[in-house]
Amino acid sequence: MNERWLPRLQEVGERLAEEIVSARRPKPAEGPQPHELRASDADRDRVAQVLNEAVADGRLGMDEFEDRLTALYNARTLGELARLTADLLPADEQPFRLDGRPVSAIFKQEQREGRWVVPAELPVTAMFGTTKLDLRDAIMQNRRVVINATLMFGGLEIHVPEGVEVIRVSKDKTVRLTREQADPDCPVIEVRTSNFLGEVKVKEPPKRKRRR
Repeated sequence: MNERWLPRLQEVGERLAEEIVSARRPKPAEGPQPHELRASDADRDRVAQVLNEAVADGRLGMDEFEDRLTALYNARTLGELARLTADLLPADEQPFRLDGRPVSAIFKQEQREGRWVVPAELPVTAMFGTTKLDLRDAIMQNRRVVINATLMFGGLEIHVPEGVEVIRVSKDKTVRLTREQADPDCPVIEVRTSNFLGEVKVKEPPKRKRRR
């Protein structure tokens, strides 16, 4: 493909993706929003590491470091923690992500990984590209997450931790993409696909061997 045409094709694809996402925009989720979710000790440790690095290289003075450290251990929600590092790192390098924005891969590969909040509904688009969603260290906003995937000669790859079930819903057909889980109330990822020659792959931890 002529390289001069690639930027134009990407622009057209991105506009089309925006129209598709707008047409399928999810309703506001019930329950707490990502910034309202309770923070864990592991989340505090991630933020503390960023603050330590910032004071070590001079981005924070000692007084400001101590103020933020106090706020860190008083914080109850992810939103309160996020404010402490917002001016220290670019958005894609933050200790965790709360944006919940759609994920689009137009003639490229796009991924969401690390510590991020998976919204109750997530629009995903892959056109001549691949979208990778790594949920192994993610926080699911709901126990049932719906991924609205539009795939045109593109692929969606999902990495899940143990104990999560993934199903694919296309028209009137539902297919399980992971092993059947022992817990009937386990978290479920429902992938609703609208695709043309698109593929959905799921990678899950290897099955544990039984001890003899």
